[in-house]
Amino acid sequence: MKTFITIMMLSLSLWASGVHAQTSDEMTAAERKAIQEKLDSLMFVEAEKAVYDKDFTLEADKVEFKYGQTAFVNSNTNFVSVKGDKSVVQVAFNIPVSGPNGIGGITLDGTVSNYKVNKDKKGNINISMNVMGTGISAMVNIALYSGSNNASVTISPNFNSNRITLSGVIVPSFRSRVYKGSSI
Repeated sequence: MKTFITIMMLSLSLWASGVHAQTSDEMTAAERKAIQEKLDSLMFVEAEKAVYDKDFTLEADKVEFKYGQTAFVNSNTNFVSVKGDKSVVQVAFNIPVSGPNGIGGITLDGTVSNYKVNKDKKGNINISMNVMGTGISAMVNIALYSGSNNASVTISPNFNSNRITLSGVIVPSFRSRVYKGSSI
């Protein structure tokens, strides 16, 4: 299945690059929209398979804090990764202080429990799980939106009420490009 998806992505990108060889005046907005919808659909199928296989990474580029403040962050250092029964939840903000993980935030390296996946009527996929690490643990709820690999994750630490919501994309682990800091 992984090979099939890779071949489909490659053929679509080759077809799209051939289309891009035309001048932008020749391609209509409807054609560009159709190409983007096909690409988003393939990305959703790939993300959905990775979620059910428990082998994915949500790379976040935006964070929303408990009271609604938002900030754009680096997707290489802000992520939730699941690989089998192991998970890494990391947040690292663009601040001059190094933080407990050495890159400006916190890294929870732990074990996944109560991993549940359900799909609603609209095709959105919701994942809930607990991640238990050595000093901290958290409840993690992920929403993968139908038709693309865009997702959001709400992280609720079990030791305080400082809930954080991250927004980004879900990719299979083999496509992930994240940097893990020191875990607690």
